[in-house]
Amino acid sequence: MNLYADLCELLRVDQVTQNDAERMRHGQDESYHRPQLPDVVVFPESTDDVVAVLRYANDRRTPVVPFAVGSSLEGHVIPVRGGISLDMMRMNKIREIRRDDFLVCVEPGVCKEQLNAALKRYGLFFSVDPGADASMGGMAATNASGTTTVRYGVMRDQVRALEVALPDGRVIHTGSLAAKSSSGYHLNGLFVGSEGTLGVITELWLRVHGLPESVSAARATFSSIAACASTAVAVMGAGIPVARMELIDEPTMRGVNRYRNTSFPEAPTLFFEFHGNASGLQQDVSAVREIAEGEGCASFSVETTEEGRKRLWDSRHVSYPAFRAQFPGKRSLATDVCVPLTEFAAAVSYTRSLLDEAGMIGGIVGHAGDGNFHAQIIVDPDDPQDVGKAHDLTDRLVHYALTSGGTCTGEHGVGLGKRAYQSAEHGSSLELMRSIKQLIDPNNIMNPGKLVGD
Repeated sequence: MNLYADLCELLRVDQVTQNDAERMRHGQDESYHRPQLPDVVVFPESTDDVVAVLRYANDRRTPVVPFAVGSSLEGHVIPVRGGISLDMMRMNKIREIRRDDFLVCVEPGVCKEQLNAALKRYGLFFSVDPGADASMGGMAATNASGTTTVRYGVMRDQVRALEVALPDGRVIHTGSLAAKSSSGYHLNGLFVGSEGTLGVITELWLRVHGLPESVSAARATFSSIAACASTAVAVMGAGIPVARMELIDEPTMRGVNRYRNTSFPEAPTLFFEFHGNASGLQQDVSAVREIAEGEGCASFSVETTEEGRKRLWDSRHVSYPAFRAQFPGKRSLATDVCVPLTEFAAAVSYTRSLLDEAGMIGGIVGHAGDGNFHAQIIVDPDDPQDVGKAHDLTDRLVHYALTSGGTCTGEHGVGLGKRAYQSAEHGSSLELMRSIKQLIDPNNIMNPGKLVGD
């Protein structure tokens, strides 16, 4: 079998490559996991192209790994068994915007900024906001979320319907355009978060939202990260409808200032955003300020202009690369446990103590309104002892989260990095998941070695 030649006959020559640079780009993501190159990279341009590749691969037991932007943090797109990297980024059309239904139909290669630019003229926006300008297909595959989850929910909450190409070449449609349904199994929920292990998403119908009448943002600094976390819990308990509430610790703020040449206070910080009408926002901001001051807030500033809000939120969005940039030549292991909100303050404080006790370089950021936070641990990928210490810290943090009723991954997904925790988290349910994988993909061609697979 000549994989490259066969695929060139199946598609066009310009849709298939064995170029070393492209293979390297498709053999890694933003994680610390070691790259592994695919044998060939394929660029489908339609559902028919995807189906043709899958049928070919299934007949020959050739692995297929869907790929998009490559911004994942757990090794999802690394082709650990070689085969075909299926780059979906040429399927990047916005097919239909149904303004009055608050729905949009997109191909999987459409990215967040592209979509929001198109929606803005209709007074709409897509709410899911991960740090990267990720693709809709990739965001669905990992059930992405981000800064706006506290108000609008995760990716799974936005998906109304999917078109999915299965490993044997069948194409199915899940869900409907209705706002709710009591009909059949919830197949949307099965494929959203499946990380490319069950099929290839080729079309998505997504829920969108009206642009708010007014937007305000605020920044509050504290003497400790525990005070930040306690404030976040108190704000949620008060029922204040924040659109975003993000935590950044002191080391990360220091990295942001160096990265962006800014002068934000280098202290544990909470960032807030409020959506609504002008009078309502004033009340919400005042209520949050009062709660923050009650928790010992050192400073509280409000941004109402678009320029000011962008500057404030840029510091949160660049926090991951900004912190890592302080340590050239090293990579980062990013944890993302999620715990019940009542456990959030204790979990964040525990994580800081773990980092300090281990002598590891690490920063903490978090989606403070939903109990999800990240410890970004700096490691030397060529130093087994350093990587081992980071893994030990992660093990302890995950154990803490699971015993608190939480999860090993709130939004990054399982990929390679979280496979070891699936049995502890899911117990006997894991065997059911593996049975579903076996039923849909009996030849195990879809992203093998990931999620619940062998």
